[in-house]
Amino acid sequence: MKPVFADTLYWIGVAIPTDQWHEPSTSAKNALGEVILVTTDEVLTEFLNSLSKTPELRRIATRIVQGIMGNPNVKVVPQTRGGFLQALDRFAQRPDKQYSLVDCGSMNVIQAEGIQEVLTNDHHFEQEGFTILIRKE
Repeated sequence: MKPVFADTLYWIGVAIPTDQWHEPSTSAKNALGEVILVTTDEVLTEFLNSLSKTPELRRIATRIVQGIMGNPNVKVVPQTRGGFLQALDRFAQRPDKQYSLVDCGSMNVIQAEGIQEVLTNDHHFEQEGFTILIRKE
């Protein structure tokens, strides 16, 4: 199966039915057919942080991440010191960009895994030559 990177926007979109990105995220994933989703500990941290505002959201986010971690069709790349330092290098090398450190780490993983497509709407990934798959009509 083809690997596709899943960014934070995707996880939030599929997790929250009322989110503005729910339908575009779900449609983009369905259009892919069977794939292996690749994500990172850092992306999941960002996802958990974004859903930490209420006890109910925290419960939902926790269950989702536990499900992701146990899903054989999802590869979660663990956070490491080396990965952090590589992300920091990319971050430092692009002072003209507004990439977050998490995005820089994700871009490094995407390259290392030989991935081209990203389940996100974040144009920063396009700036690095990747194909974003989530768009609003």
